[in-house]
Amino acid sequence: MEPRLVPLRLMPGDDLRFALERACERNAITAGFVVAGIGSLMDAKLRFAGQAEATLAPGPSEILTLSGSVAANGAHLHMSVSTHAGHVLGGHVVAGNRVRTTVEVLLASLPDWELRREPDAVTGYAELAIRRVGGGE
Repeated sequence: MEPRLVPLRLMPGDDLRFALERACERNAITAGFVVAGIGSLMDAKLRFAGQAEATLAPGPSEILTLSGSVAANGAHLHMSVSTHAGHVLGGHVVAGNRVRTTVEVLLASLPDWELRREPDAVTGYAELAIRRVGGGE
């Protein structure tokens, strides 16, 4: 099957991460990738590489890039934002990123695949597990 593209608009106050996960549930997407995303946030929160806690960028910010995978049991998203002062930050998207005015996202659904987050003994994290479903190679 061909990939299916699903355009989304998230509304003011939506939590970016949870809204994307819910959109996948509503659209029966068990293997999805964020192709592109733009929009604005209030008080952006990003977790930088190797850090345990998220960093807050207070005030309004613009999403410059948004990408990642959305599995049946969770998302792994990265984004870069420009703060109100024009500083650019990037990292992992955590819960609590509230849409300011709008976020526009293009999701790609891969209907012949299933993505899941499963414990990985090597990394110690829940990592992406990829399985082909529905026949074919």
